[in-house]
Amino acid sequence: MITGRGIGVVGRAGRRPGRLALGDNGPMSDHPPPSAARDLTVGRAAALLGVSVKTLHHWDDIGLARPSGRSGTGYRLYADADVARLHRVLVYRELGFPLAAIADLLDDPAADARAHLRRQRTQVAERMDRLRHMAGGIDRLLEALERGLPLSAEEQLAIFGEDWQPGWVEEAAERWGAGPQWTQYAERVAEKTPEEWKAVAAATEALNADLAAAAHGGVAHGSVAANQLAERHRALMSTYFECTHAMQVCMGRMFTEDPRFAANFDGIEPGLASWLREAIDANARANGVDPDTAVWT
Repeated sequence: MITGRGIGVVGRAGRRPGRLALGDNGPMSDHPPPSAARDLTVGRAAALLGVSVKTLHHWDDIGLARPSGRSGTGYRLYADADVARLHRVLVYRELGFPLAAIADLLDDPAADARAHLRRQRTQVAERMDRLRHMAGGIDRLLEALERGLPLSAEEQLAIFGEDWQPGWVEEAAERWGAGPQWTQYAERVAEKTPEEWKAVAAATEALNADLAAAAHGGVAHGSVAANQLAERHRALMSTYFECTHAMQVCMGRMFTEDPRFAANFDGIEPGLASWLREAIDANARANGVDPDTAVWT
């Protein structure tokens, strides 16, 4: 249609998607100029950057990263420079900077863009190192959770002695694998080296010798000497997980009720399994725990 004000294009239902007017400098339009065809809509920009459209809207609203253009219908259009700024925002956000601090960094007129990029590169490299270290820890934890003890059967026998049964770890995983203590155990053993395991084995051997001497010598349960030995045993168990007095009481029951544990302790010194259980119970009472009602907590 031709009007006195200019040339209009009438669409469906009489709507005018755009009006071309003749001005002093030639035709003018409220549509983006041809060069703006390369600009990205908010949807395309969001997909390119891996963020949500809602995020880009928010960053626009707070003035952090505003698009430099708008379509004739008011839609956001992101030019190359806008996308470059968005990339820098993402890098700083990934590094843990709050949005307000990112805005200050990007809008500082005295800031050197190259210096910013170098600093970002250094920070990204440091973060990658931390993530690689974390990934290594996760791998060790996974191995520990799967194997129970990150040592081969031969290494376990060499460290813990010929009486050690590697199958005990698998059995323990089946019995307690769903509990938080097993997770704690897995995390701790994943970090130990064979040399550290040898130190644990040596501490265990020394404790067993002192326990045997106490049982053989008839050291009274509840005495200072017996309580100290019970605490040494609890501390040794805490090498693997935080062992409370109540948990230790439950372990003491197992020492006498499970024939394999009883045979292991009684093989060190006849009657040691019972002596150790009673020593643990007496020490628990001294620390406010009733052995008759103690549960695994």
